[in-house]
Amino acid sequence: MKKLLLATAMSAAIIGSVQANEHSGTYAFDNKDTHQFITFKISHLGYSWLYGRFNDFDGQFTYDADNPENSSVTVTIDTSSVDSNHAERDKHLRSEDFLHVGDFPEATFKSKRVVVDGDGEAEIIGDLTLRGVTREITLDAEMLGHGKDPWGGYRMGFEAETELRLKDFGIPMDLGPASETVELEISVEGIRQ
Repeated sequence: MKKLLLATAMSAAIIGSVQANEHSGTYAFDNKDTHQFITFKISHLGYSWLYGRFNDFDGQFTYDADNPENSSVTVTIDTSSVDSNHAERDKHLRSEDFLHVGDFPEATFKSKRVVVDGDGEAEIIGDLTLRGVTREITLDAEMLGHGKDPWGGYRMGFEAETELRLKDFGIPMDLGPASETVELEISVEGIRQ
């Protein structure tokens, strides 16, 4: 009887471990079906918000279910894909006054460490390189969900946000005191490789 109980307990532990780890792995961003977004907003004179996004970016993340703090993420953004729904403004945003895409066609983020709070939320600390300037930033991230998809794959989604000071990344355009920072929101759905 003791052997049976021990075997049952061990089987349950192994099955539980497999189920807990079933979503560990490396996930490529689903940019084929555009289930990903990087959006931004910045105050306009303190009276309203200007919204925009980057249409082209790619990346991947590795998720470790047993030790989430060992997870990581990398992102590459095509800065010329900036889109604020206004052609002349987008041309200005691509200029030397802002993103200077002629010299800096990409922005990148590479995580260095992850701090998990136990409630499904985490801080992802890493290096953002924008306009040739690299600075450490913190993304406040949350897992939105994971599971099998209808095509036989396995997916996981995250959302993250942060705030950046324009001057920290060498952006010379002065938009006034109400517009010194820009808020970024990132929403990605990854497909396990």
